[in-house]
Amino acid sequence: MEAAPGVGLAAPQVGVPLQLAVLQDGPERWGHLTEDERADRERDALPFLVLVNPTVSPVEDLGQVSFYEGCLSVPGITGVVARHRAVRVNALDEHARPVDRVFVGWAARIVQHEVDHLGGQLYLDRVETRSLSTVDNYAQRWAAHPLSQASAELGFMLRQSPAPG
Repeated sequence: MEAAPGVGLAAPQVGVPLQLAVLQDGPERWGHLTEDERADRERDALPFLVLVNPTVSPVEDLGQVSFYEGCLSVPGITGVVARHRAVRVNALDEHARPVDRVFVGWAARIVQHEVDHLGGQLYLDRVETRSLSTVDNYAQRWAAHPLSQASAELGFMLRQSPAPG
């Protein structure tokens, strides 16, 4: 995860048949984003965390949000995925202590992405197919524009619930 660099890694991605994922996000990963882009993604620091046997349930009243995702298992490609804005996770940490925590925004996206891996799914199983792009094309064409523009020009539905408050 560190070498890639990525924000999460599930054990099955490296050939280990365990229900285990690690997560971490911080300024070293988002340094290229403006404050407005970070706020739009609801992206805040996520200290290193180990989740063993995680279960995830959506916090329904906060809706869904769509954004581009990539994956260390499928390098060089990105696409738009709708995910729950907030999720509750029950798991154990690396010391077998219970974890019962609500993740919101980008952290919720990371959790859902990694837990999908534990169930044998990739983000490509959930992607808006018309949004698929190489990372280079995304950086050149879409990164500096609102997601709604990509949705309109490429013809895919944007599943977005307004942020609360």
